[in-house]
Amino acid sequence: MKRRSLLSITLASVLGIGSVLAYQSDAFASKLSDLQNQKKNVESKSSTIKSDINEKDEGIKEIQGKQNTLENELASLDIKIATTDEQIQEKQQQIKEAQQAIDKLKTEIGVLKKRIEERNQLLDQRARAIQTNGGSSVNFLDVILGSDSFADLLDRMSAVTTLVNADKQIIEEQKKDQAELEKKQADVEKKLKTLEEMQAKLQSMKIEMNQQKARKNQIMKELGKQKKQLENDKLSLEEEQSILAAQKSAIEKAIKLEKDRVAEQERLARQRRQQQQSQHSNSGGGSSSGTPPVSSGSFMRPAQGYISSEFGNRSLDADGFHSGIDIAKGGTVPIVAAGDGVVTRSYFSSSYGNAIFITHSVNGQIYTTVYAHMSSRLVGDSTPVHKGQIIGYMGSTGQAYGQHLHFEFYVGPWTASHSNAVNPRNYISF
Repeated sequence: MKRRSLLSITLASVLGIGSVLAYQSDAFASKLSDLQNQKKNVESKSSTIKSDINEKDEGIKEIQGKQNTLENELASLDIKIATTDEQIQEKQQQIKEAQQAIDKLKTEIGVLKKRIEERNQLLDQRARAIQTNGGSSVNFLDVILGSDSFADLLDRMSAVTTLVNADKQIIEEQKKDQAELEKKQADVEKKLKTLEEMQAKLQSMKIEMNQQKARKNQIMKELGKQKKQLENDKLSLEEEQSILAAQKSAIEKAIKLEKDRVAEQERLARQRRQQQQSQHSNSGGGSSSGTPPVSSGSFMRPAQGYISSEFGNRSLDADGFHSGIDIAKGGTVPIVAAGDGVVTRSYFSSSYGNAIFITHSVNGQIYTTVYAHMSSRLVGDSTPVHKGQIIGYMGSTGQAYGQHLHFEFYVGPWTASHSNAVNPRNYISF
């Protein structure tokens, strides 16, 4: 940290400004037009991401609207199903009552059948008597000749008439009872059939409504998945947008410094740059135990240790590609800035863990280095750093297996797709 303070004071005196950021002329001799182009690229990407975020928001709103409609439809279906259940129970009760009426009717039918049978027996007896008397149930000659008197004759004739009328009444009651029996059977069977048909219809309606409910619940489940995916995509876009905003801020500072640098006299700038390089060399990168030596060139190795995983294809990764280099070592291992630059992002990520993004400008070209899975971070957003400065310590935070530094190198700004990530070995000797 002492080296950082000394270097910052020296660079401020070199440029003659109170800026929080300073660039060495040999590492940050960037052209103003190149920096402005980089700024436009970042703004263009930010605008595209903003449009994508708005699109995700619209998609989330649309799905939410569909979910609200489905919830209303499901609530309505629940009410209809409950009502249908009540109607089914009502019909079941009516069927039960009809069945009880049928059982009662069966008893009545049994009585009627017994009565009809008794009458049939009586009619059979009458028929046999008619056959015995030669076709008539009464022998009128016997009635007349057997009478003791005229009064007795009248009594006998009255009795005969009563018997004949009784026979007629038996036949009429027989017909009436049979008709009543047939009517009762028809009425009960019709009522039972109607109730069973209504119950079957209600059961069918309930099955159809339950099927509709199942389909709508499945649609609701799918909408929930789509909504969750859109929300996750939106979070990723917002994170990328935040990083791009930080990169834009760093580039704007670089543009201001470039304008200030151009204004300085070349001779004074060269002399003071040599002085800064001398001080930088005297302060040394090896004074901190465990830090890698500061090498020549624009970039250096970010940590001590062995290479546990190279850049390129790797089965452990979801997409089958490892977009950086892993450096592993046990104990307390400091991590240093690979080059001079500005911290564009210092934060905790669910995947990167404790991570730091640094933007570098070398000869008009923007580079970005990423340091992930650190146990702790020592620098925050917009902090200027110099090559070899300790920015944190090696760890295993985020999605990591064992203590190591995951180091990424980008030509240009960092991108979520890692499309412009390159092998760090192209710029750094490991």
